[in-house]
Amino acid sequence: MAAGKEIRGKIKSVENTKKITKAMEMVSVSKMRKAQQRMRQARPYAERVRNLAAHLSHATAEYKHPFLIPNDDAKTAAIIVITTDKGLCGGLNTNILRAVTAKLKELDNEGLATEAVAIGSKGLSFLSRIGAKVVSQAVQIGDRPQLDKLVGPVKVVLDAYAAGKLKAVYLSYTRFINTMRQEPVIEQLLPLTDAQMAMQDGQHGWDYIYEPEAKVVIDELLLRYVEALVYHATAENVASEQAARMVAMKSATDNAGNVIAELRLIYNKTRQAAITKELSEIVAGAAAV
Repeated sequence: MAAGKEIRGKIKSVENTKKITKAMEMVSVSKMRKAQQRMRQARPYAERVRNLAAHLSHATAEYKHPFLIPNDDAKTAAIIVITTDKGLCGGLNTNILRAVTAKLKELDNEGLATEAVAIGSKGLSFLSRIGAKVVSQAVQIGDRPQLDKLVGPVKVVLDAYAAGKLKAVYLSYTRFINTMRQEPVIEQLLPLTDAQMAMQDGQHGWDYIYEPEAKVVIDELLLRYVEALVYHATAENVASEQAARMVAMKSATDNAGNVIAELRLIYNKTRQAAITKELSEIVAGAAAV
């Protein structure tokens, strides 16, 4: 029964793996609900600050913030890559990194050099492997992303764009659609487009009294708006990560169950064959005597 003993060992090993994947699935379910709540809480603030920035940018014709002005003479573009710090989340990181690779090739074909900001360990490892120029990074964001951890790395490219060194800044992340679907997204962060700054009511006749002055207020507001976009993208990515991990661990648990069933069937067949062989040997021995 050496073969049977080996199969029993395999069954026990797969059962232990199944317990681990089941526990990880339950943890991901809990974390996904909290991540979805944080993602939904970030949306009203981002929408409100967008409306305010749109009204102010249209109401103050005498001053244009650098984020609204294209840098056509610049020969460099930057991309902010938001990925996860951990694995075991299916093809989540693979999909967004494949889209990032395509975008980098597109920028290269346009004759633009590229810089990257890595948010998440997986993205940092990938950018390092392909030899991309990483100007800043933020890893170990955790399940609760904090804005102060994101502002520093992102501010590097924001300042570079304001100084006219970058032609465009792109933001790449995984958007949460539902539990079963998450899609990779690469959108233009800077310069802010007309679609991003469009006002809901379509009116441009707002008049404001600024304190201390229009430049200070608009500069601060647009900076907060861009930071809100980055934070919301990170929150979406965290929610997508937990949903993808939950689905991946459920699939792994189901597969482990199927493997255990197959191994038990093989074990039973092996055991029955051994018993039949022993009976045949006994019968043959009794007949010979």
